[in-house]
Amino acid sequence: MTLFGLLGFKATAHALTVKQVAPQFWWAGMKNPELQILLYGNGIASSDVTLSGKDISIKEIVRQDNPNYLLLYLDLSEAGPQHFDITLRQGKKSTVIPYELKERTRKGSDIQGFTSSDVLYLIMPDRFANGNPENDVVEGMRENKINREDLFARHGGDLKGVEDHLDYISDLGATAIWLNPIQENDMESGSYHGYAITDYYQIDRRFGTNADFRQLVDKAHQKDLKVVMDMIFNHCGSENYLFKDKPSKDWFNFKSEYVQTSFKTASVMDIHASSYEKKIATDGWFTQVMPDFNQRNRHVARYLIQSSIWWIEYAGINGIRQDTHPYADYDFMSEWCKEVLEEYPNFNIVGETWLNSNVLVSYWQKDSRLAAPKNSNLPTVMDFPLTDLMAKAFDEETTDWANGLYRLYDYHTQDLVYANPMNLLIFLDNHDTSRFGRTEELAQNLTRYKQAMTFLLTTRGIPQIYYGTEILMDGDKANGDGCLRKDFPGGWQGDKTDCFKAEGRTSLQNEAYDFTRKLLQWRKNNEAIGKGSMKHFSIAHGTYVYQREYKGKSVVVIMNGTDERQVLDLTPYKEILPQTSATDFLSGQTIKLEEKLELDKRATLLLCF
Repeated sequence: MTLFGLLGFKATAHALTVKQVAPQFWWAGMKNPELQILLYGNGIASSDVTLSGKDISIKEIVRQDNPNYLLLYLDLSEAGPQHFDITLRQGKKSTVIPYELKERTRKGSDIQGFTSSDVLYLIMPDRFANGNPENDVVEGMRENKINREDLFARHGGDLKGVEDHLDYISDLGATAIWLNPIQENDMESGSYHGYAITDYYQIDRRFGTNADFRQLVDKAHQKDLKVVMDMIFNHCGSENYLFKDKPSKDWFNFKSEYVQTSFKTASVMDIHASSYEKKIATDGWFTQVMPDFNQRNRHVARYLIQSSIWWIEYAGINGIRQDTHPYADYDFMSEWCKEVLEEYPNFNIVGETWLNSNVLVSYWQKDSRLAAPKNSNLPTVMDFPLTDLMAKAFDEETTDWANGLYRLYDYHTQDLVYANPMNLLIFLDNHDTSRFGRTEELAQNLTRYKQAMTFLLTTRGIPQIYYGTEILMDGDKANGDGCLRKDFPGGWQGDKTDCFKAEGRTSLQNEAYDFTRKLLQWRKNNEAIGKGSMKHFSIAHGTYVYQREYKGKSVVVIMNGTDERQVLDLTPYKEILPQTSATDFLSGQTIKLEEKLELDKRATLLLCF
């Protein structure tokens, strides 16, 4: 059925054809009373427009270069919940579009964003679990087959698969789910990863429906799991109707002509960068099949902002992860963050800030002194430099001045560059990086794994775990992104192993899983970790010591980064060791804390006071 039929348009025998209405509905009582309704249909631009709504006025009717578009800007400041009609007329031709302003079922302040008390579990839906094989192939969509032998094809994972395993995620101890993009990606190939959106208001039908997603969010909330939605404002897919039959050329950068980005977004902050360098980085296209939106066009800006607010209000999500954040227009992204947070003051947004230093990453965080007088209004940024350091730190021998855990200590001494170090998303790996276990040998080194996971879950910031890390999945980016995005064993009927269950995991996998679960469950509601300050000490005898403290409760981590037994003089640490003994949470053993402390090679202690 066409959208025309789905929306129940009433038309004369000589009807105007309307193919898209975006958004399909809205809500009364939003803080921003302006609503943009984008109408797309054959030759509709010359139509006369009337509304039947009560207390709704048309502020502006915008006709683009393309006669197939009409943009209506409505003033809803006095409007209550209601159904009304939008009527388009051209001589004897007319079409009536029914529209609804819904009553809000939640206040904006009701939606609680993810915080440093949470741990995000990152899922690529196509590769996690196939809960509904009937939607594997959808008639009429361009990529209409699945092939699990091909790491770059669709495999059939979906929203039902995630929903079926909410208990697994909750029992593991994660408190939030971040889903890679689930909006429609009707592209010829590579659509499994989701980063080329073709309809911003529709869930990809191979994942499920809009209602299925809302149900998933509701069921996640029932299990005290928050949900973070991945969004992309920098670019869309080339099969998006907004590009295939664009409203006007200035909806996309370089007047809709393909110019490749340099990917060198450091130029945005570079005080020495040429104007050309800045422009090519931000206005250039990510790829030829991902045309770059021109967010300086006010109509593009309003369309994108409204699409994100629509999903928050419709589904009740708790956060947004914004892809390629520095590639888009800075002022637009700042305004977007500001408007979302005004409507939902407890919400959280994390931007993908893939830059190679903490200074560059810090520029993008809300209230950064480096960006002043500008302000990104972006609460959370992704700590990619820390990820790179962790990939090395647990493999090297630590000295008091270099390598190993010294890298982590030295990096944390520089946290003054961040406006809010607790609002950093920290991670060992994700869908775009090599897995922490790049090879099977590295993945199965449990000493390495346990040290890294302990550090990730006890240092400052908001931890994120990539699906399968807890069962030691491996993958090297050098072998292609598909290698990083393998199927979770047991997510498909007929899988030889089912790692969602203990009996399906190897003893080594169970040891890693159990260790991770123990830490994650302990971290829940642990205010010293979720809210506390951090105090650390310079490396001594290859050992890193740091404390997390909140309202008299504290956690002390002691980590030997060498392959030698170490003896620590505890005199320098007395200010964080209030007792002469403590229980190590990881081993359950009582540790004496008198004059000296002996540590086995690569030992990790987690002491609670």
